[in-house]
This record gives sequence, structure tokens and C-alpha cells, in this order.
Amino acid sequence: MTSTTRATSGETPRTLLYSGSFDPVTNGHVDVIAQALDLADRLVIGIGVHPGKKPMFTFEERVEMIRETVAALGVDQARVEVVAFDDLVVEAARRAGAVAIVRGLRDGTDLDYEMQMAGMNGAMAPEIRTLFLPASPGVRHITATLVRQIAVMGGAVGSFVPAAVAERLAARRAART
Repeated sequence: MTSTTRATSGETPRTLLYSGSFDPVTNGHVDVIAQALDLADRLVIGIGVHPGKKPMFTFEERVEMIRETVAALGVDQARVEVVAFDDLVVEAARRAGAVAIVRGLRDGTDLDYEMQMAGMNGAMAPEIRTLFLPASPGVRHITATLVRQIAVMGGAVGSFVPAAVAERLAARRAART
């Protein structure tokens, strides 16, 4: 059933939660966002905010990058909400009214870790499923950690992130030198 059909039939929109640090948004994140939007009426993107971690970009900057990314996909902005959370992802999913937590998988290592997380989340919130979306072949190798490292060392990251994110990374590096 399409989101238009669900909305006009009076059914509750199907909501998914995609959580992460998004520091920065990568083409891998974009891949998962696009796949999730194909499956759901509404996608809540939850940015994990942890006081002990010092991200490269502020929460506000990450929200802007996500909004720019979604706009570039040509998606109705009303279908996507960006929120912060500093507690358990299942609690963020409950607040969002999500039926599932979306997790992107690049390889078997991701699968092993994500299966453990899905099991724990399922035990805490059995009403919320975990939905694994495989990364498309062209983005399987991309991680935000590697993108940050390459950018800080002056490497070209344009093939790993949306253009607007590459510009922000370059500006951040220029400001540090």
C-alpha cells in the first residue's frame, strides 16, 4: 500500500526510525535513507547525542546536512523528521511511533554486531522490529569514521559524501589550518 493510499484510507502512517551519529552524512547513509523511504510513509532520523563524544559537526550542522541530502533526493520533506536522542534507541523509536528501527548493513561484521543489537532491542521493545537494509555495492566500503579521517588529512572525499557535505568538510579543514 502506498503512502498516498494509507494516508487517504485513514490508516496510521508507517513510520521507521533510522538512528546514527551522521557525523558526517555519507553516501552510505543516503542509500539507506532512500531505501527506507521506499518502504515507509514517514522516516524519523534520530541523531544520537552523547555528552562524552566530541563530534566533528554540531547537532544543528548534522540536521542541516540531512535536510540538504533529503531535499536532493527529491523527497517530500514532510515525510522526514530529524530528532536528537540521548537514551536508548528503542525509546527514541517509541517516541517517534516507529514500527521498526532501520539498520544498514555493509558486511558480515555489521551483521554480527547488528544482530546482537536487534536481539537486545527486541527483548526491551518486542513491538518494534529491526529492519536490515543491505548497502548498495557502490557504497559498502564507506564509513563516516573513514570519511572524517580522510577529510582531516586533506584527502578527497567527494565520492563518499553528498556534494554539500564535501564542501562542509573542506571548509572545516580550511578553518583548522
